Amino acid sequence: MNKAYLGLGTNMGNRENYLRKAVEIINNNQEIKILKVSKVYETKAWGLKEQDDFLNLCVEIETELNPKELLEVCHKVEEKLNRVRTIRWGPRTIDVDILFFNDMLSLDENLTLPHPRIKERAFVLIPLMDLNTNLIIDNKPISYYLNKLSKDEIEEVKEFNMNIQI
Repeated sequence: MNKAYLGLGTNMGNRENYLRKAVEIINNNQEIKILKVSKVYETKAWGLKEQDDFLNLCVEIETELNPKELLEVCHKVEEKLNRVRTIRWGPRTIDVDILFFNDMLSLDENLTLPHPRIKERAFVLIPLMDLNTNLIIDNKPISYYLNKLSKDEIEEVKEFNMNIQI
């Protein structure tokens, strides 16, 4: 059985509904079992700043799927929830990223593992810390990278009053 961590984010339409639906679709996949869901966090947009705030969370899963099959499932969730890719780091109904897959390292053009920008994103590191403080990138715990971020970056990640049940 493989263990993976997914990051989910949304900043369009009914954000809460998009997160709930995405978790539900993932959980209904017979080859995936959601073990834990992080708290939900609201954050300012990263990259392209002129857009609405995001809701973000992470999930810890077990799966029989290999990384490429899991990536395909992530893309199908995005399609089902009307994700349109027009602007890099632009607004989206839902984004589902594979952050970690076992201890796998991959530089494949379609799937880099661990996700290449985890170390710079408080909105990913904080919900990951909710799930597992022992995750390692480049021989350092994820807390190391969170502590390297500015106080402002960390404080921009605000807990959002929303609970997702599995």
